[in-house]
Formats: sequence, C-alpha cells, structure tokens
Amino acid sequence: MKLLTKITISFIAIGLSCCNQANIENNKTIIKTPKNVIFLISDGTGLSQISSAFYFKESMPNYKRFQNIGLIKTSSAEEDVTDSAAGATAFACGVKTYNSAIGVDVEKKDLQNIVEIASTKNIKTGVIATSSITHATPASFYAHVFDRGQEEDIALQLHKSEIDFFAGGGLNFFTKRSDKQNLLEEFRRNHFTIYTDNLSDFSQIAFSQKVGFLLAEYKMPKMEDGRGDFLSKATELGIEFLSKDNLGFFLMSEGSQIDWGGHSNDAPYLISELIDFDNVIGKVLDFAEKDGNTLVVVTSDHETGGFTLAAKKRKKEDGSVSSDYREISPTFSTGGHSATLIPVFAYGPGSEEFVGIYENNEIFEKILKVTHWDK
Repeated sequence: MKLLTKITISFIAIGLSCCNQANIENNKTIIKTPKNVIFLISDGTGLSQISSAFYFKESMPNYKRFQNIGLIKTSSAEEDVTDSAAGATAFACGVKTYNSAIGVDVEKKDLQNIVEIASTKNIKTGVIATSSITHATPASFYAHVFDRGQEEDIALQLHKSEIDFFAGGGLNFFTKRSDKQNLLEEFRRNHFTIYTDNLSDFSQIAFSQKVGFLLAEYKMPKMEDGRGDFLSKATELGIEFLSKDNLGFFLMSEGSQIDWGGHSNDAPYLISELIDFDNVIGKVLDFAEKDGNTLVVVTSDHETGGFTLAAKKRKKEDGSVSSDYREISPTFSTGGHSATLIPVFAYGPGSEEFVGIYENNEIFEKILKVTHWDK
C-alpha cells in the first residue's frame, strides 16, 4: 500500500511538472510582438528621486503600476560616471561611447540609431523633451556629432532625419543661427508642419505628414515657472499623431529637467519635475493598457546630485544635533552625476525581457529583440 501511494504521488508530481512546463512554453508562445514602443527617460533620476514621488505626490505614483523591473549600469565607454550624451547614445544606438558623444562611437564613427532602424520597417518615430530638442538626450535619437555642444549642427540634422513628430524647446538653434540660415524653411521643404506658439489639437495636424513644435527659445520653462502639463499633452499628442495610420510607432519622451534640479541641488525643482514625469507615465500606461499592443520602457540615463531622502536634522536644547525620523529632508552629495545603478520599469508585450541587472546599452538590444525591427 505504501509503495502504491509513493507511485501515485510520483505520477502526480510528474503530471504537475509537465503541466507547469506546458504553461511556461505556452506563455512563451502567446507573448506578442509589440507593435509600438514608448520609451520614457527621466534624465538624472535614481531610486531616491523616484522614491520622492511616494512621499511628496498627493496621489499614488504611477511607478507603482509596474510589475517588471530591472537595473542598469550606466558607465560610459571611458568613464565610470556617464553624461547624458553617452547615456542616451547607449539607449539609442546600443553602443557605449565617450562622454559628450552624440550618435558616434569611441572612434567618432556614426552609429545607426533605433529611429533609423525602425523607419526601415515603416515605423513612425518621434522625440519629445522639456529641454531644447537639440539637447543631448533627444539628439542621440536622430543626430551624429562628436560633441553634444554642437547644437547648431544637431539642429541641421533634424529636418533630414526620419523623425515624424517632435516637441520641445530650442527654437533659436533653428532661427537665430551663426550661419544666418532659417531652418524652418528647410523643415517645410521636408514636409514638416512647424508650430512655434503652442501645442495644437490633433484635429489641426491629423492630415500633416510630419509635425514639429519648437515652443521656447532654449529650454522649456520649469514646472515651478508655469510649464503646466506640456510633457503629458505633447506625449499624448505624439501618440495620437504617430498612430493615426496604424503603422506602429516608436516615441521617446524625456523629463529633462529632473537632472537640472539635481545639478543645482534644488529639491523642490527636482521633485516638481519628477512628479510631472510620473504624470506622463500615467498617461502612457493608460494608453498601453487600452491598446494592448504597446511596450512601455521607463528609465534614466544616470542619477544626478547624489540625492537622498534623509531624516530631518534638529538641534536639541543642549546644542547637539539629532535626526528626526518623523520628517524627510532631501539632501545632495554632489552637484554632478553619480554612478549608481538605475531602475528600469517595463509594461506590455515583451516587458519580461527587461527584468534583471544589465548594461544600459542592452536596452537597445532588448527593444530590437522583442520588436524584431532589426530582422
């Protein structure tokens, strides 16, 4: 009897194992290839910056909605601490390069970026930023220059690129140039409709071939100075425009000024920008959940400021100082970047690929792997 029981239990165990294996295999077969990819970059954002939303945002942060989370190492090819140019080039081109490089390798040779790859598959593409559109992060998705400071040269490449939609600041790099060119005319010759006053409604751009918004001379205003929900609205408008022909799209949207709040060691500036970015995450996840065919990847190029949510320091009656664990006092350890690992959040078809610890340039490889755009 005992022998029969053992045999029965063994068969049950084998059966359960086979069922589990079948489920795993079935799960592998039912994972869809995403039609769209939305890549959100919060410049200068580490775990403490993200954590601030859980303490200072009045509603539950949208970061909480992710299940698939990983970590990336951000060092550039030649430095332990990266800058935004090398970090964004790693994302856009899949290669680690030197600090300040935009779309080129360590030998200063042009690298093919994900926008150029996707466009060969008739995928629509867009970039959005709260900086100038010629700044390091957005530039890495369409330009190739030796140094990020060459913003006039970067501007020259935008109208010739495969980008279909863009929004941000930087108007002066296109209209008040040292070479006296007015690049707005070049945009129009390359089938762009350009706006320089405000974001339009979708109805105004629905029949445009390509669209660009240059809404500030250089950077967009701070949230503290009244920028409002530009980033959310531009991202929603970009999604609507890029998906209008039902061809699939790639959109990169950057919360640029979180980084600048870190550089200036200005906690209110940083936190207000981070909360604005979290609101964008919410809009994007709402779209992706409804669409069912969109991969969302959220990460940062690096951390800035050595930001920490420390306990508030209080002076006692005897003159000594102690930590009050009942209240947070955001603090900084540097005015530059740090080399801390950076979180990656992913949602949608293929999001399981982004779990684990890996190098920043592998995000490029993982996006191409799940979309098959490089095939």
